[in-house]
Amino acid sequence: MLDKTTLWYVIIGLLFTLIGAFQSVLKRMPLTTAMIYLPIGYALGTHGLGLIRFDTLTNSRVIERIAEFVVIISLFTSGLKLRSPLRSKDWVPAFRLATFSMVLTVAMIAVVAVSFMDFSWGLAILLGAILAPTDPVLASDVQVRGPTDRDPLRFSLTGEAGMNDGTAFPLVMLGLGLLGLHEIGVNATRWLALDFFWATIFGLAIGGITGTLIARFILNLRKKNQETAVLDDFLTIGLICLSYGLSLILHANGFLAVFAAGLALRRAERLHSRQQVTLGVDPKAGPDSEAAPAQMAKAVLTFNEQLERLGEVGTVLLVGAMLDFNFFLSSDLIILPILFLGVRPLAVLIGLLGVKIPRAQRGFISWFGIRGIGSIYYLCFAVSRGVEKAGAERLVSVVISAVAISILFHGFSVTPFMDFYQVNRERYTKRRTRRSGAVSKPTI
Repeated sequence: MLDKTTLWYVIIGLLFTLIGAFQSVLKRMPLTTAMIYLPIGYALGTHGLGLIRFDTLTNSRVIERIAEFVVIISLFTSGLKLRSPLRSKDWVPAFRLATFSMVLTVAMIAVVAVSFMDFSWGLAILLGAILAPTDPVLASDVQVRGPTDRDPLRFSLTGEAGMNDGTAFPLVMLGLGLLGLHEIGVNATRWLALDFFWATIFGLAIGGITGTLIARFILNLRKKNQETAVLDDFLTIGLICLSYGLSLILHANGFLAVFAAGLALRRAERLHSRQQVTLGVDPKAGPDSEAAPAQMAKAVLTFNEQLERLGEVGTVLLVGAMLDFNFFLSSDLIILPILFLGVRPLAVLIGLLGVKIPRAQRGFISWFGIRGIGSIYYLCFAVSRGVEKAGAERLVSVVISAVAISILFHGFSVTPFMDFYQVNRERYTKRRTRRSGAVSKPTI
């Protein structure tokens, strides 16, 4: 009989070879790699070959840790991609989406769950907080393509995905508190003070300070000692783990911490590069000490994106393995079309009120509220904290189904939608150029 370990070597080898070889073909088709991993995971799972046997209820701790690592890698990557200063107006839509739209999404899901699904308010708020975050892992096709990409649509979606896994945390804890699984204090005062204000403020502070200090240390090391043999991959893992670990020790928001660490590292590179330009030095040329910031940031981003891709493989295979077609027979799934076609567009519309953003961009942002690994993490986080079995089973069926449906529907639409957006954006730019005689910033 063939050993399972040997069989896994063959399966992984074939999967990675095929994805690597046909990557350029996939980019031209209405397909994403996650759409390929999902059915493969199902085929390898309990309802297929049985090579992956993960039950969400009994193995929630293990799945939580796997999803946690993938999410923090992706959040750090998102922060590192965003080069615009925080005071830039580029950040306004992303911030509004990750805060106002996030809270509105949770509230609307909770109302629907209580009104039509017979959920308690605690379980309903918990469901809303689990489903509300958009995904930084599976949304790579609609995120910025690099630190110099300031496309308003891509920047908004990247910034939102980078922040809202963290901004969902207080609402998850509120839901658990209303279920009696977390101490929130009288009139939720403890929750407001610790889970909201303390966790948010200190999470951002820890990530920002840690990222800034490590970036300055590496830059000074290279400048003073001409030391270029810095292992950027070790630097990446070290910074991510340090900022995340310190935030957990201090009961702060770890997801916001790693996102802020990525932003801080990019800010150090941006400020150093600006200083070199001011001094008349080309930051992309010259000795290694002068090029260190750009080299470091580029190397860290490249390494992180590779880790992110590997994490996507593992977690989407797990989602496929946990998927049960009986989930789709549940009446609870009434929440999913309401979420994707009603709640998300309405939350975006209200959240972006007063923000000067074209109607076309609002439409794309409304559609690309991709659900994914962050939701899997919070699902397993809640289950492992003691949600009673009947409620946990309902959460599992809704959340796993939501992620699977999001992978398929958003995956099919991402290529044609983004191609359409890019073509129309370029046409708009050309029209503005012909009219004004100068290149104007596109707004479509």
